[in-house]
Amino acid sequence: MKHEVITHDGVVKSIEGQHVCVTILQSSACSGCAAKSMCASAEAKEKEVVVPVPEQCMLEVGQKVLLEGRVADGRRAALIAYGLPLLLMLPVLFVALRLTGSETMGALIALAAVAVYYLCIYLFFRQRLQQRFTFRLRQMAS
Repeated sequence: MKHEVITHDGVVKSIEGQHVCVTILQSSACSGCAAKSMCASAEAKEKEVVVPVPEQCMLEVGQKVLLEGRVADGRRAALIAYGLPLLLMLPVLFVALRLTGSETMGALIALAAVAVYYLCIYLFFRQRLQQRFTFRLRQMAS
């Protein structure tokens, strides 16, 4: 379970030095359904992902590639993006509510704490997280 991999088919959009920009089609769970044309909930979005180029890969713009990412990395990213801010916000909310006696002030202080959390992630940990959470690129067999 530790080495489970998520894969996405993609197309090379641009190549810049040691990095390649790949466009992937991110679809909802029901977008593959036969009834999706009549359903309002089926949706798909194009996403662009910048990936380091492996040394042995010879890529061209428009080429189909396969992006691989580890499931464990996805879970860890979700924890950092959603779980930890929630664990921060709730105690701050209750303490601020207790100290100020105002729900509005408590909510604003809790939101400010989450904003500071994201600001710290952006300023101090962005590079480390970008290195940790990367997709691997594979050429698709022709």
